[in-house]
Amino acid sequence: MSEGETDPAPTDLPHAVTELQGGDLVRRHSLVTRLWHWTNLVAVTVMLMSGLMIFNAHPRLYWGQYGSNAPGHPDPAWLDLTRFNGGRPFPGWITIPSNYSLADARLWHFAFAWILGLAIAAYLIWSLLSGHLKRDLAPGPAELAPANIWHDIKDHARLRFPTGLAALKYNILQKLAYGGVLFVLLPGMILTGLTMSPGMNAALPFLVDIFGGRQSARSLHFLCAFGLVAFFFVHIAMVVLAGPINEVRSMLTGWFRLPRERPGKQEEDAA
Repeated sequence: MSEGETDPAPTDLPHAVTELQGGDLVRRHSLVTRLWHWTNLVAVTVMLMSGLMIFNAHPRLYWGQYGSNAPGHPDPAWLDLTRFNGGRPFPGWITIPSNYSLADARLWHFAFAWILGLAIAAYLIWSLLSGHLKRDLAPGPAELAPANIWHDIKDHARLRFPTGLAALKYNILQKLAYGGVLFVLLPGMILTGLTMSPGMNAALPFLVDIFGGRQSARSLHFLCAFGLVAFFFVHIAMVVLAGPINEVRSMLTGWFRLPRERPGKQEEDAA
């Protein structure tokens, strides 16, 4: 902003959309989205940390039904971390509780599983009723074209982020990532978690068949969890590169400052 300019007044979309430009403050995230974001962050963090303590109790993963309890001889583990850190591969600073306690870890895990499940259900219902899901998250046919996806990949690799009004819309990579979290990783964690519960095995026995056994469900649960960890690190990297103050403010207050067009952008687009 040059000397003598005044800070533009915040604008609440969709009013005066055509008059908006880089530097303006606009309402980006609704209260429901912001509450979901932070509730999801806390719940998933606690579940991951308590889940690591649960994993410390038996740091092996198998495919099938029985695992180490297979009749006759145990099934081979596809992942065995017993040789690390004295058989408890994850240190106390990254687990809940920090001292070894399988019972306490399960209490933390199950309590926040309820919070996560209810939050997901409420958010999806609101997204459907408000049109947020169709309007902002569902990709259109043109966006799914390989050429468009490749174009977005190249822009991200070159750290060319959208400016002006374009910054308010999710690009195809964001839509695919958020869709994968909302409809694959989070539901996958919940369903495989239910499959590992003896009580749910009696109530919903078909879940065991769907996932190919309780040990397979445990392996898939672990993979979904680390898929969320991978998403988290990529998400944080993108926030830092796109401007952390502006991005975090938008998720705390809802207000977002439209990025100004970078110098030379028109020449880049023409090329």
